[in-house]
Amino acid sequence: MKFHWFLPTNGGDGRAVVGGGHGATVVGGGRPASVPYLGQIARSAEQLGFEAALTPTGAWCEDAWITTAMISSLSERLKFLVAFRPGAVSPYLAAQMAASFQNLSGGRLLLNVVTGGEDAEQRMFGDFLDKDARYERCGEFLHIVRSLWAGDRVTFRGEHLAVEDAVLQLIPDPLPEIYFGGSSPAAIEVAAKHADVYLTWGEPPAAVAEKIGRVRARAAAHGREIRFGIRLHTIARDTSAEAWAEAERLLSQFSEEQIRLVQDNLRRSQSEGQRRMLELNGGTLDGLEIHPHLWAGIGLVRGGAGTAMVGSHAEIADLIEQYAAIGIEEFVLSGYPHLEEAYRFGEGVLPELVRRGLWEGPVARHTATVPFAGKAAAS
Repeated sequence: MKFHWFLPTNGGDGRAVVGGGHGATVVGGGRPASVPYLGQIARSAEQLGFEAALTPTGAWCEDAWITTAMISSLSERLKFLVAFRPGAVSPYLAAQMAASFQNLSGGRLLLNVVTGGEDAEQRMFGDFLDKDARYERCGEFLHIVRSLWAGDRVTFRGEHLAVEDAVLQLIPDPLPEIYFGGSSPAAIEVAAKHADVYLTWGEPPAAVAEKIGRVRARAAAHGREIRFGIRLHTIARDTSAEAWAEAERLLSQFSEEQIRLVQDNLRRSQSEGQRRMLELNGGTLDGLEIHPHLWAGIGLVRGGAGTAMVGSHAEIADLIEQYAAIGIEEFVLSGYPHLEEAYRFGEGVLPELVRRGLWEGPVARHTATVPFAGKAAAS
C-alpha cells in the first residue's frame, strides 16, 4: 500500500474544516497557504513515510503547478500528485510541463487529471464544453500526451483537439503515472482507457467494491489493468472516544444555517461523485457514521471528498484493511490541521500497519563508526 498526504492550498489551513470546491463557498483557515507552511507540511509528510502529496486544482485554490514547483526543492524524496485540468492547457504544453517537472525534480511527479464537474467554474477558465464533451476531450488529451511521452511524432485530429507533426524533445524519466477519478459512465470509460490509478472518494467498502468492479471490467475490455486508490480525511487518536470528540468539535464550529447554505450550493453540482457524497451525509447531523469508523460529517461543509476515517489507531488500521481487501492500494489522506494530523496518522496508524505486516515505509539506515566501540553501529 501507498499513503499520500494533501497540501491545503485552497484557503489555508486551521483547526476547522476548510471548505470550498464544487460550488461550495470557500471557508478559509487561520494559516495562509504560504511557501514556508506548505513546505513544512511537505517535509513532515516525507519524514513520516508518505509517498506523495496531492495539490488540488480549481478556482478556489492556488495554482497546483506553480505551488508544487515552488516547494518541491524543500523536500528530497516526497512526490507531488499535481491536479490539473486538461481544458486549461494544450496537450503538447502539458506534456512538456510534466517532462520538465519530472526531470528537474528527480522523478517526483504524479498527475491527477481533473476533467471538471461544474460548468460555471469551467467557464471561468474559458471552457464552454458540456460535461460529456469534456470527458471526450480528456480522452483525446491523454491519448496525445501519452503518445508524446512515448517519443512518437504525433499528428492527431479529434473532435476537440488537434496537433500536427508534434515531437517532444525531452521525455520525462520515468513517465509520470496518471491518477484519474470520476463516478459517471463517461469518467469510468476515460479511466479504463488511460489511467494508471483510479481514485474514488471515500464511500463504504461495499460501495467502493462495486465501483472497482465496474472500472476493472471496463479496463479489461480495453486490455488494461489499473490500480485503485481512495481519497479520505482522517481523525486518528490514541482512543476512539478522543477521535469522535474531535469529529464533533469540527462540526460544532458551523451553525445549522451555514451547513444548509453549503448543502444548497453543493446540490447544484453536476458531479456524480458529489451527488454520491451528498447521499452519504443526507444534509443533516444525524446518522453520519455510515460504516464503522467512516464518518460523512466533513461533506456537510466541504465540497469534494467528504468522508473521514475516525477512531483509534487500531480502528483506522482495521478500516484500511477492509479497503485493502477489496483492492484499494493507495490512500490519499488529509486532516485538520494538515500538519498535526499528518503526525497523528504517521506516528499512530502507520506503525500499527507495520506491526500487522501491511505496510513497509521508507527506513533510512546510516552506518557510522562510533569511537572506541570497536565496531560499526547502525543509527
